Amino acid sequence: MDRRKSIKLIATGTIASPFALESCKNSTALNDKQQENFFNLDRSPDELLLEKKILAKGSFFTPHEMSTLTVLVDIILPADKISESASQAGVPAFLDFIVNDMPDHQLQMRGGLHWLDMYCFKIYNQPFVNCKLSEQLAVIDQIAYPEKAAKAVQQGVSFFTLLRNLTATGFFTSAMGVKDLGYVGNQPTQWNGVPSEVLQEFGLAYSANDNKVCISYDNPA
Repeated sequence: MDRRKSIKLIATGTIASPFALESCKNSTALNDKQQENFFNLDRSPDELLLEKKILAKGSFFTPHEMSTLTVLVDIILPADKISESASQAGVPAFLDFIVNDMPDHQLQMRGGLHWLDMYCFKIYNQPFVNCKLSEQLAVIDQIAYPEKAAKAVQQGVSFFTLLRNLTATGFFTSAMGVKDLGYVGNQPTQWNGVPSEVLQEFGLAYSANDNKVCISYDNPA
């Protein structure tokens, strides 16, 4: 099972374990107008008011943290033949919104980003975002699999597990992610009535008016 299929199963509820997500372009947060267009889809007046209050708080993450998150989310969900990457779907801005909306995530997210930089400084003498892709992936491999991870990197494991879950949520609730899933929403379908053998079993039958108004045997949608 490949990475994107695993994440799709989690996003649709088929499997619920974050451990099934296998981790194998820099951008910044959306500006105010883009944020308004990004978040104000199909919202009630109360939801719009709440979200505007959250957006009014401004960005929680620093530019350096946003750059790091952009690299990370694209490692988790890179572009493929179906969709563009997580950052191109606006996931970094989603993360910034979420930590303002759910402050309990702030310490773990900021602490995890700091841990990641300090760990990379220790190994590569530079922050994560400045490391080569091969070096970044080597670090991620150490924290992406909780059951295999060493005790020394448990803070990184906790951070990456949260980030991975939020990234999947952000991507698969975006327009791009919904299209990636192939979700079409509620659409009219053709109903051809209760099977005749079932009607016969219970001694029932459709009236002439039922057949004319409700049943679509000869009128496929």
